[in-house]
Amino acid sequence: MNKIQMVDLKGQYSKIKNVVDASIAEVLDNTAYINGPKVHEFQKNLEQYLGVKHVIPCANGTDALQIAMMGLNLKPGDEVITADFTFAATVEVIALLQLTPVLVDVDPDTFNIDIDAIKKAITPKTKAIVPVHLFGQCANMEAIMAIAKEHNLYVIEDNAQAIGATYTYADGTKAKAGTIGHVASTSFFPSKNLGCYGDGGAIFTNDDDLAHYIRGIVNHGMYERYHHDVVGVNSRLDSIQAAVLDAKLPHLDDYNKARIKAANAYDTAFKGHENIITPHREGDEDNHVFHQYTLKVKGADRDALVKHLGEKGIPCGVYYPIPLHLQKAYKDSRYNEEDFAVTNQLVKEVISLPMHTELDDEQIEFITSAVINFVNSNL
Repeated sequence: MNKIQMVDLKGQYSKIKNVVDASIAEVLDNTAYINGPKVHEFQKNLEQYLGVKHVIPCANGTDALQIAMMGLNLKPGDEVITADFTFAATVEVIALLQLTPVLVDVDPDTFNIDIDAIKKAITPKTKAIVPVHLFGQCANMEAIMAIAKEHNLYVIEDNAQAIGATYTYADGTKAKAGTIGHVASTSFFPSKNLGCYGDGGAIFTNDDDLAHYIRGIVNHGMYERYHHDVVGVNSRLDSIQAAVLDAKLPHLDDYNKARIKAANAYDTAFKGHENIITPHREGDEDNHVFHQYTLKVKGADRDALVKHLGEKGIPCGVYYPIPLHLQKAYKDSRYNEEDFAVTNQLVKEVISLPMHTELDDEQIEFITSAVINFVNSNL
């Protein structure tokens, strides 16, 4: 059996090595390392894939989220509602812009932002909602957009973990994750479903004026060299990373199908085990593209399971061990513990197993057997 990786980037690369190498060599040959032809080529190809009018590449996913908020001209003190159970970057950029983060609980099944919690958190100061498509599954965007319309709020999709996922509306129509809100951000961190070989990110929108504004923000506020029309930042996707992404983009649907296939195999192995709760999936199969495959472990010591798997050479992760509302940087007297019952329970139970495009049946059988045997012997 091949060594089990949490993410097997080398195995993935080996299958597209010639295309990736040629694409990088093209950049090295033309030496257009910043905003070169490969960046614009990738941008257009991603726009076509997503069915969105504008993709604005940038340096990383955190910048993408910050720039999306900057583009909306939110003001210090404006409240932005987002999920308590996610990576800190989501709330980090809210705080950096001197906006007021409002953390709310998540759904116990999907782990995505809870719709009723959003409704309860809205005040006259609320200006935006940031749903996170956590672990690769689309949040309930139809309900979120309805709330936003009712209260005249912006919706900023944090699509760092769900590129390629497809959301299905109640009437059966579909849209790619990241194309539904007013603006969206994504990350191309190497471990993502579409990852580069360094840092990278992008902003998506169908709003022409917003896209124009954001294009200035990412490039020092310039639309014309040395003419700084808006306050901006330096956040550009370099051409080598764009070359890698453009080589991988045609494979994204196959990558996501491979992840879903691996998730199905995990589900089958764990089926019927009342102490191992497999990921809940909403809607159609393509609604969840499994950036992570995350279990809830009931009645057994999750941390001891992590140690046990490590001893067997099985990598795993706990995403996330501490709620954002309990992080030192984001603690606030406004929060009440009873409002975070789901998140507070999830951080004790969740464990993410290896998930990537190169997982094979033998590896999945070894992983699932190790999990089941441990849980059965520790109840």
